Amino acid sequence: MSEQTQTQDEKNRVIIFDTTLRDGEQSPGCSMNLEEKLRIARMLDTMGVDVIEAGFPIASPGDFEAVSEIAKTVNNAIICGLSRAKAGDIETAAAALKEAKRKRIHTFISTSPLHMKYKLQMGPNSVIEAIHESVTLARNFTDDVEWSAEDGSRTEDDFLCQCVETAINAGATTINIPDTVGYAVPDEYYRQIKMLFDRVPNIDKAIISVHCHNDLGLAVANSIAGVQAGARQVECTINGIGERAGNAALEEIVMALRTRHDVMPYHNNIDTTMITKASKTLSTTVGFSVQPNKAIVGKNAFAHESGIHQDGMLKNAATYEIMTPESVGLNKSELVLGKHSGRHALKSKVEELGYELGDNSFQDLFKRFKELADKKKQIFDDDITALIEDEMATEHDRIQFVSLQVQAGSKGPQVAELEIEVDGEIKRTRVEGNGPVDAIFKAIREIEAHPDARLQLYQVHAVTGGTDAQAEVTVRLEENGRTVNGSGADADTLVASARAYIHALNKLMTKRGKGKPDVNP
Repeated sequence: MSEQTQTQDEKNRVIIFDTTLRDGEQSPGCSMNLEEKLRIARMLDTMGVDVIEAGFPIASPGDFEAVSEIAKTVNNAIICGLSRAKAGDIETAAAALKEAKRKRIHTFISTSPLHMKYKLQMGPNSVIEAIHESVTLARNFTDDVEWSAEDGSRTEDDFLCQCVETAINAGATTINIPDTVGYAVPDEYYRQIKMLFDRVPNIDKAIISVHCHNDLGLAVANSIAGVQAGARQVECTINGIGERAGNAALEEIVMALRTRHDVMPYHNNIDTTMITKASKTLSTTVGFSVQPNKAIVGKNAFAHESGIHQDGMLKNAATYEIMTPESVGLNKSELVLGKHSGRHALKSKVEELGYELGDNSFQDLFKRFKELADKKKQIFDDDITALIEDEMATEHDRIQFVSLQVQAGSKGPQVAELEIEVDGEIKRTRVEGNGPVDAIFKAIREIEAHPDARLQLYQVHAVTGGTDAQAEVTVRLEENGRTVNGSGADADTLVASARAYIHALNKLMTKRGKGKPDVNP
């Protein structure tokens, strides 16, 4: 490859900055414990994500620990910690990132007239001074400093140019212009990014980044518009999770750039065959089901029901598919295992699906697989994946499901006999309820009291087709303003319900006392 081609190739490389563990975790109910964050971080690193924003270290001891452990664990990606334009934030982020092989401090401050007046209660000159001081301090700890203009899309052009120039002069190597409240439209956002390239004299000394929220459903479109205007970093999350309506979805950004390379000659380092697994892993971890018609990773993304579409697909898949299911790691769900399959067969399938399990987790999985095989005539890849994800999501929980017997029917009473393990101790109870699910949830509450928690969501969907399909249940609990989601899978919907509630309760215990400063760049 010639030097000129290499230079052009580098100019067209888009850095993928994943903020699932920071901005994504700000979604109500999306809190993750340390083991879950480490698992997601390792997955993102294997996928080829360039920068992992691991958290907001000043927010809590738990956030600090998570960033610190991820910094020690991840081998390839740059590990990033977020901080406000405050010395304490920056110093704490630096301490958390100390052992990272490659590290970045990401500091931000609001720049729009609305935010400066009502949120910061600061004037423009004070904001400029804070930018210079915060970036300068961050550079004392690392050469890789990112600065963000919170509410950048609603910031006046002249002032935004002044802020960006100040940040670069102070040593920022990446400049992020967030559409914090999802207000921009693509043409407007393109103009703003292009304006910075045209007017900021030292713009060539930094990479421009885009961070778009999805309040108007335009996060991906705005992000791509930013890239076309010259930005070379996109901040995004798996499944588009994030505060309010979420963020730009990593899978949509990556596949749009790959599929329409003819009009967008940009490339990135993401292994797209891991996209489906990443989506499922995150969905199970946080208990957020992906809507069936979600682009790229939804259950219907590659389904064709129309007779005309099916006819075209049979003749040539390209008639209705602009990308192949295999390109995002979605393989046809084949009948693979049955009740007579042994440990070796299951272990081979687990490895084929791209998972690694410890001995104890595998033994638990094998036991649940055998139980499922006794109930289902046909077991598909999706069934195995659901079991694996459920097992991995709950293996470190303090409270573990053991057994459940339910008496139900129209005559009543509906009764749940529940057995669970709490910190290694087996506890049992028998409770009546207004229906079997109510009885189960009351039984959990009786064993492990949590009087302030309220059930906000109870949702069931089938993993595969058929009346014997496994159920995946999502439960959302709210306690004193804290919201968590739990998930559970089982061929018995009631058992899946108990598993989901227990998973949510474990996450609620983790989240208690975890307050976070106001942050949303």
